Amino acid sequence: MTEPSKVVHVRNVGHEISENDLLQLFQPFGVITKLVMLRAKNQALLQMQDVPSAVNALQFYANIQPSIRGRNVYVQFSSHQELTTMDQSQGRGDEPNRILLVTIHHMLYPITVDVLFQVFSPHGSVEKIVTFQKSAGFQALIQFQSRQSAVNARSTLQGRNIYDGCCQLDIQFSNLDELQVNYNNDRSRDFTNPNLPTEQKGRPSQPGYADAGNMYGAQGSGGRAVGFPQMANAAAIAAAFGGGLPPGITGTNERCTVLVSNLNSDRIDEDKLFNLFSIYGNIVRIKLLRNKPDHALIQMGDGFQAELAVHFLKGAVLFEKQLEVNFSKHPHITQGADTREYISSNLNRFNRNAAKNYRYCCSPTKIIHLSTLPQDITEEEIVNLVEEHGTVVNSKVFEMSGKKQALVQFENEEQATEALVCKNASTLSGSVIRISFSQLQNI
Repeated sequence: MTEPSKVVHVRNVGHEISENDLLQLFQPFGVITKLVMLRAKNQALLQMQDVPSAVNALQFYANIQPSIRGRNVYVQFSSHQELTTMDQSQGRGDEPNRILLVTIHHMLYPITVDVLFQVFSPHGSVEKIVTFQKSAGFQALIQFQSRQSAVNARSTLQGRNIYDGCCQLDIQFSNLDELQVNYNNDRSRDFTNPNLPTEQKGRPSQPGYADAGNMYGAQGSGGRAVGFPQMANAAAIAAAFGGGLPPGITGTNERCTVLVSNLNSDRIDEDKLFNLFSIYGNIVRIKLLRNKPDHALIQMGDGFQAELAVHFLKGAVLFEKQLEVNFSKHPHITQGADTREYISSNLNRFNRNAAKNYRYCCSPTKIIHLSTLPQDITEEEIVNLVEEHGTVVNSKVFEMSGKKQALVQFENEEQATEALVCKNASTLSGSVIRISFSQLQNI
């Protein structure tokens, strides 16, 4: 099999299939940075923003035959790891384009569509803006009315900061012809069509390819836009669960916000709640209720992720308290001084490899799985890290795909849960550790 690459090779691309058709096929899985139509060969080359996005797409289409305008197309990894100008000589290449791909580095303040409009509109008429969170960081696609305006904006703004000392702009020309915008909200805007809805309405009961058409700007359906492209989550969900959902999960919940009660108010904080709930989805923000110290509100990336959290965490024991986890009557948490923001956190797990992360969703178990470990980590160091949280029954350090990982088994689920909540995202020899529950019965 060809080595995974962010470049996807598409065959049987008939003359009736447009660039836009191919974009619709792949945009649910991530940002497309380049697209080359090889018309003479009925083929196309398409470059995703990163390898995991391409892997998710090909895993999904391994189970579901992609078809465009009644024609089956066939997808595989390209032998190219990157599309160069030479490869694109039959396409548009790196020529200036009216659509800019903007990456924002050192983002200390939230960046919205309105902020980007203020920054870019002095250089020409801005038609559309789409923002998204990817492994490369916070990014946006900005479509100008004319190519010259985009060229002017790039030459003037490249390398500049939006705010003093932070939010630095890294600007490239996109290879897209037209931006797709389905919603007008904080994360995406079509300035040429003010009548678009602000959010997605409803969700099919069985997620499948049909709703993978909700591309950029599709937001969690429980209120205001929340900033995580919902991919129609369908693509990742279908890839993870083979089209069928786990018993007890409906896939139809639309409420994004979860109410957790019976917390141990002396020992809990927002980061610990983030560590537990981020196993089931992206976290937008968390609010501890000051008038009820054992209650907290947690806004998830979308309704499906909230349903996973409620289903798998109801009755879990943390810090000697049995948690009550239910859907909140509040569609979203209003941003304020008493809320903790996580929307741009690179610790959110579902911006990359969403399908794989859904597969790992389960109720708390006795065994935790540690990843992104230093290469020279020892079993003793792992045990020293977590043993304050309970009795370690067994442990194992191993290597997978050249990366060090570990398993630690505790006496019971409560001890493992405490270790995960307290030690996920801690730093060891410069590495930020990820911890999840393992579904293994024994090590």
